[in-house]
Amino acid sequence: MPAGMGDDQEDVRSLHPMGAFLEDAGVNASARSPRPPPSSSHPWLGALALALVLALSGCSAFSRAVKEGDAASQEQKWAEAEAAYLRALAADPEASEVKVKLGKVRQAWSEVVLEGARAVHASGDLDGAMKRLVRALELNADNVSARELLGATLDARVAAGNVALKAERLQDARTEFDAVLSVAPDHAAAKRGVDGVQVAWARRWFGTGEGLEKAGKLGNALVAYVRADQERVGATAARERAEAVRQKLRDEVAFLVVASPVEDRAGAPDVAQRLAAGRLAARLPTQLPLRVVTEAPAGREGVTLDLSLERVLPLQVVEESQRTQRYLAGNRSVPNPRRSGFETQLLKAERTLEDVERKQAAALREYLRMQAELSMVRVAAERCRERERRQCREALQDCGEAAREVSGPGQFPSECNPSRCDNKACVAEEVLLVAKAAASLQKEKALEEALDKSEGQRTQVQRHRDATFREPITVEEPMYSDFVFDVQLHRLTVTASVTAVMRDLIKEQQVPAPNTQDYAVMHEDTAHKGYDRYGVLADPVQLRNELELRVEVGDKAVSDVARRVKERFDAYRGKRVEDARRGMVRPGAEDVVETAVRALLLTADAPPQDILQPLGRARGLNRPESLVGL
Repeated sequence: MPAGMGDDQEDVRSLHPMGAFLEDAGVNASARSPRPPPSSSHPWLGALALALVLALSGCSAFSRAVKEGDAASQEQKWAEAEAAYLRALAADPEASEVKVKLGKVRQAWSEVVLEGARAVHASGDLDGAMKRLVRALELNADNVSARELLGATLDARVAAGNVALKAERLQDARTEFDAVLSVAPDHAAAKRGVDGVQVAWARRWFGTGEGLEKAGKLGNALVAYVRADQERVGATAARERAEAVRQKLRDEVAFLVVASPVEDRAGAPDVAQRLAAGRLAARLPTQLPLRVVTEAPAGREGVTLDLSLERVLPLQVVEESQRTQRYLAGNRSVPNPRRSGFETQLLKAERTLEDVERKQAAALREYLRMQAELSMVRVAAERCRERERRQCREALQDCGEAAREVSGPGQFPSECNPSRCDNKACVAEEVLLVAKAAASLQKEKALEEALDKSEGQRTQVQRHRDATFREPITVEEPMYSDFVFDVQLHRLTVTASVTAVMRDLIKEQQVPAPNTQDYAVMHEDTAHKGYDRYGVLADPVQLRNELELRVEVGDKAVSDVARRVKERFDAYRGKRVEDARRGMVRPGAEDVVETAVRALLLTADAPPQDILQPLGRARGLNRPESLVGL
């Protein structure tokens, strides 16, 4: 066994008294013994040993990390010492002694880094010194020397940035100021330096734009002015110059529409006035370089537009037609539908009453028949009883006579036999009488039920009869009719025939192609008399004035002419856009920028993104839409 292992075990036993207790209890002895202990003895030893192993493993990792940290700290290996102490804190986050050691290691490490920063600062490497000082403060935020030296370093970098700014090394100056602000975002001198750099960039781009403008490269000049305004708004007159250059470029690439005076062949000056050049210009989109002029210089793109008003035909027609109006003509008597329902119910109740009375009559007949049979059976029973009484009296009389003739006592004559008065000859008649009496009672009850039901049904019939008689036989309902009346449809139509001839300014056309279109504006209204009796109100004619329709037809014609001019302009700018797209393989070249800027101005209503975005990235524009004034 290595010597260190024995020391570790001694330390563990000293740290954990439970180990000594277990050793005294025989756990270690049993571990050294080759014979396992019986399973029946000490059943808690297994669980206790497992807990001991877990505790020893945790404590051994903690103590090992602490020892490694102490060793690395003595050897001034600060990174290894910090990592070891952090592992120890991961095993036991509440170890205050380890926290103290970790703080001391970081303080010592911060001093070492500070010494290196001082050496680097003395050599003139401000960037390296600043990084080391930031690291020293990360290790020990209370390192006053590092904080003071960091402040001096930041001031030195600001001074270096100001020197670079004065020397027109703007990129170096911005790098210095940004580095200072990355460490101290509230550094006032660095912020002023950034503002100075932005102003210098704006002036430089403005000067570049002026040079390009003087050289005739208006597209590049516009990009430079926009970039100058982007760098620092208001530092230069870049925005005003950009608008002036943009206007020059628009005038340069403008599609000219040379509109000659309208030839009025119809003798309608009010309509011809709506076709004038000013009205046409108002119908064209203002954000596009589309100009309506009376004269055009040579070599410019555009068309000449000759308009002639051939005729203006107002036409008013009246069409006769008829309409119907439904009105109340009077009332009429119709069978009462409610009475019909009541009569149906009454008829049903009467038929039910007939059935009930028929059943009542049958029950009465049965009852009378049963009473007659009961009377006959009762008479027969009475006769039988009378016969029995007579026979019994005769037997008693014979017995008395025989008893008088008996000579001696103790003799019983045969005539005195009791069976002569108890022969039960009327039993059948008595039974039949009882049965008939019971049947008669049943028939009587059935008759009473039939009588009650009949009486109730008669009451129901009387109620239905009363309800039916209270309801009238007929009722009044409204009677409608249709009134036909005459209607006049007045229609006013103004038709204008306009001939337009468009010729390209550059291309020579042998034969012009006139295009004559008819434009019609219509308004119609209905009129009819009033018929108060039938609820029809008078509707007079309310047609629009013919002058209004003449103005409207002129506007309709000039709108159509403007649409055709816009189609010619779309064809023209489509070619320029295709030329600009072909040059997007090198969007930063001056000739490509000139072509692209002109194409963007021609498509100011919807700039193509495949031209706008590459140009903006190539020239560092945050908002390339500013090129077209958006």
